[in-house]
Amino acid sequence: MIQDIAPHIYHNEYRPALPAADSFLLYFEGEQVLAGCQKDALAFPRFQELPGTKRELSSELIYLFSIDNCSFYLSRQCPSFDPEHFQMKSIRIFRDTCPGWLSFAGITAHQLYQWYDSRRFCGHCKKPLVHSGKERMVYCPDCGIMEYPKISPAVIVGILHNGRILMSKYAGRTTTHYALIAGFAEIGETIEETVNREVYEEVGLHVKNLHYYKSQPWSFSGSLLFGFFAELDGEDETITLDTQELATADWFTREEAPAQPSDISLTSEMIWKFKNGEVIF
Repeated sequence: MIQDIAPHIYHNEYRPALPAADSFLLYFEGEQVLAGCQKDALAFPRFQELPGTKRELSSELIYLFSIDNCSFYLSRQCPSFDPEHFQMKSIRIFRDTCPGWLSFAGITAHQLYQWYDSRRFCGHCKKPLVHSGKERMVYCPDCGIMEYPKISPAVIVGILHNGRILMSKYAGRTTTHYALIAGFAEIGETIEETVNREVYEEVGLHVKNLHYYKSQPWSFSGSLLFGFFAELDGEDETITLDTQELATADWFTREEAPAQPSDISLTSEMIWKFKNGEVIF
C-alpha cells in the first residue's frame, strides 16, 4: 500500500528545525504540485536547487515531517524555479510514480497543505490563526480556539457470501474500476456501526460476523480507512442500489473479481486477499 515505504521510515513528530540545503520543498496550487519533469521518476525541489528561497520558518514556510534523515517543508509562496527541471503537475502522479516513498510524502504533504490552507482564520471570531511552535496545531490568540489536522475515519467492507464478494462502482467518477463498499463514519457511531449503516444505505443488505483486517492512511481523501470483511446476514442477496452513490454493484467469484490497476490502496489489497483464497467465510 502507499504507506508501505520500507526500508524508509516516516517520522511525523513535529520537530521544526530550519531546512538544510538538501531538504525538500513542497509547493501546491490546488490539485497540482511542483515536481520534476521526468515522466517515470518523481522528484521534488531541494532548497539548494532554489537559490534565493528563504529558510526562516513562518506561516509561509512550514515544517511538515521527515523520512529517514530528509526533512520536508511546505511553501505557501511559489518559489522561483527552472521550468526545464520542475513543472506544476497533477497530484494524481502520486498514484503510480516511483519512487514510492516520495509519492507517499507528496500526497501526505498535500493533505497537510489543504488543512493549513483552510485554517488561515478563526472560524469563531474570524481573527488570523497563529502557528504553534510546539506541535502541529494552529490557534486563535483572541478566543483560544485550537485547530489540529483533520482526519476523517472511513470504512472499506468486503461482503462475502457463498464464495463470492460484493463489488461496486462509484457513481459520477471518472475512474471505471470496481471497488468495495465504503463510506465515512458519522458523529456518535462506532466504526462497526458505520460498516452496518454504509452497507445497508448503499446496497440494502445486512451483514454479520465482522472481521477487522487492517487500516490505512489515505491522504487522497484525508481519511483513515478501516478495512473489514463481513458475512452476508441471511440468504437474500438481492441488491438495492443507492444510485446517488453507486453506478453498479454485483457479486463475483474469486476468478471473476476484477482487480484494481494499482496496489497502493487498502481496497486493492483486500480484493487480492479474496482472489488468492486467503479470506473464506
